[in-house]
Parts: sequence; structure tokens; C-alpha cells
Amino acid sequence: MKLAKLFGTALVALSLSAPALAQQAAGGQPDQVAQLAQMVGLSEDQQEEIRGILDEMEGEIGTLREEARALQQQMQSEIKADYDEDSIREHGEDLGDVTGEIAALSTLMQAKVDSVFTQEQRDELDKKMQQMRQQMQQQRQMQQGQ
Repeated sequence: MKLAKLFGTALVALSLSAPALAQQAAGGQPDQVAQLAQMVGLSEDQQEEIRGILDEMEGEIGTLREEARALQQQMQSEIKADYDEDSIREHGEDLGDVTGEIAALSTLMQAKVDSVFTQEQRDELDKKMQQMRQQMQQQRQMQQGQ
């Protein structure tokens, strides 16, 4: 379960930066899949399969994120003296449905990508993520000490 959380964290970060992936690739900077490949030693076939999964899911998740933003804006527009409680509640329920679907798709994406890794690669990812967390924790401690 701990590995799943670590992997999930890495994948969520990867999926949240999906729009930036295309920009990075176009700008000549290394993309996230290539960086992941270097971290855990992905084969070309594994990289291609992961890119396919991300491409497949990215469009649908992106569309839902836009829908969620629109619903949030609609809810914000309801903050006024003559508010409509039914409208606020309806938009809130719709937003809950959309964010729930985003969470489900993100989890499915993570599971699909996880199925591409070998156990050795999962172990290596776990090790690297632990190192990254320790580095981040050390940086936070140093910033708090200043």
C-alpha cells in the first residue's frame, strides 16, 4: 500500500503536469516519461506504452478539469445578496460528480501505468520517491530554521 501511495504521488504529479509535457517536449526539455525511464530503467516499449496511457487519459481528464473550473466559476458567481441556494447546491453536486470522476480516472491511469512496471522497477521507484521525500523534508526544515 505504501508503494501504491508513493507511485500515486508520482503519477498525480505526472498527470497534473500533462499540459506542460507537450510544451517541454517541444522546447527540447526532457519529458516526464523520459525522466521516469532514467529513474527506473524503462525500456522503449514500456515508455511507449506509458505515453499511450497518458495520451489516452489526458484528454478526458483535461476536459473534466475544464468542466470543474466552469462549475467553480458558476458557484462563485452565486455569491451575492440575492443568492439562489438551489442553484448553488446543484452546482456543488455537479462539481462533486466531476471531481469524483477525475479522481477515478486518475486512479485508473495510475493503475494502468503501474501494470507496465516490473517489480524491480517498482522497488526502484519506491526507493527514489523515498529519497525525494527526505530531500524535501530536509529543505523544509532548513527553511524553517532560517
